Amino acid sequence: MKQLVRMFAVVLAVSLGLIYLTAYLNKSAGYSGDNTLTIYNWGDYVDPELLDRFEEETGIKVIYQTFDSNEAMMTKIEQGGTTFDVSIPSEYAISKMKEDGLLLELDHDKLPNLKYIDPSFMNLSFDPQNAYSIPYFWGTVGIVYNPELVGNLTFKSWDELWDKQLLNQILLLDGAREVMGMGLNSLHYSLNDKDEAHLQEAKAKLKLLTPNVKAIVGDEIKMLLANEEAAVGLVWSGDASEIMGENEKLDYIVPEEGSNLWFDNMVIPKTARNIEGAHQFINFMLDPEVAAQNTEYVGYSTPNEAALALLPEDISGDERFYPSEELTSRLEVYDNLGKKMLAHYNELFLEFKMHKK
Repeated sequence: MKQLVRMFAVVLAVSLGLIYLTAYLNKSAGYSGDNTLTIYNWGDYVDPELLDRFEEETGIKVIYQTFDSNEAMMTKIEQGGTTFDVSIPSEYAISKMKEDGLLLELDHDKLPNLKYIDPSFMNLSFDPQNAYSIPYFWGTVGIVYNPELVGNLTFKSWDELWDKQLLNQILLLDGAREVMGMGLNSLHYSLNDKDEAHLQEAKAKLKLLTPNVKAIVGDEIKMLLANEEAAVGLVWSGDASEIMGENEKLDYIVPEEGSNLWFDNMVIPKTARNIEGAHQFINFMLDPEVAAQNTEYVGYSTPNEAALALLPEDISGDERFYPSEELTSRLEVYDNLGKKMLAHYNELFLEFKMHKK
């Protein structure tokens, strides 16, 4: 028994020694908590030049890590094994993260550039008073299409995706909320619908779409559509902007039945160690000049009123990405469906994907 105790003591001492040595080496290299900022974001969702500029202006070393879904991001933060100082989740994820105690409250006194945000993007239902989140980008879900390859189709209605001339010509985002939302909207139901009969009706209609679906894909959808590997794609508006920049033949539309209006916001997760640096970074990204440069790089719509005024007219005046109030009134924000209903949406989407195979 004494030998086991001694062995445990040795292992504990070695472990503590390694932890201390790692912390010491990181500090010696200039990577202590106060001068390091770990940002957890979607892939290719910030201009790298701006990260370099932030480092130069503040002396804070930026570590940039990426996620590919809100669910993966929330799981990683909930596990708590990794320090993240700033993250950029979507609105329904923010609502859930608040409920689960995964976010820290923001100090608005440390965010003077908040005054540049369009008031219509503040104080939304998922975070009243913006106590936990600050607007970053916003956009829609819609259809990118090649007019030369789709005949007389204009996609003013979701139903046109079911047209027989689109056999094996559609690419879909690999997202349950986006695809199920498309199915529900095409039936004139809410994309937050919880009625089981409506969900099954949407699933059955999506099943009828499968002959037209070439593939269900991730980020590669941008390259595939730009290269004309398919005629039509269900995409986020920012991706549509990037795709159209690569191939000027393509166009983007949000069907008249309605679609998703989404918001990605900057937050400080509970794992944050450099809270002061996190506020500095958020305020930096709110600077109009910085926000305008970031908007031109990323391609999504900015909620920064002052930045919008700095953008070229061909960007700020494009109603495909800054839609009219009439269209916006038919768009919906994703609600936090709750764990059980979200799992059900994922299950229905998985069944659709399996049927496609």
